[in-house]
Amino acid sequence: MFHYDYKTENTCSQLISLDLDGDVVYNVSFMGGCNGNLKAIPLLIEGWTVEQIAEKLSGVLCGRRPTSCADQLAHAVRAAYEAEQQAS
Repeated sequence: MFHYDYKTENTCSQLISLDLDGDVVYNVSFMGGCNGNLKAIPLLIEGWTVEQIAEKLSGVLCGRRPTSCADQLAHAVRAAYEAEQQAS
């Protein structure tokens, strides 16, 4: 299992932590942000692949911001997957 921490940009949450097993995502948690929503998202995507998360959540915006916590999660899982590949 590969652990990864991603510093978010332009969102209320500051950090996303997750684990990867190949391209499957587990144990997602957000630091900061909208408590209820950011507890629900990890429950919904537990066991999804990097591609499934990126496909569903990329481009989701929050108000007038150019991103959202969900969009940042899509960035985080791709970055984690790339880091995992480089570490192998």
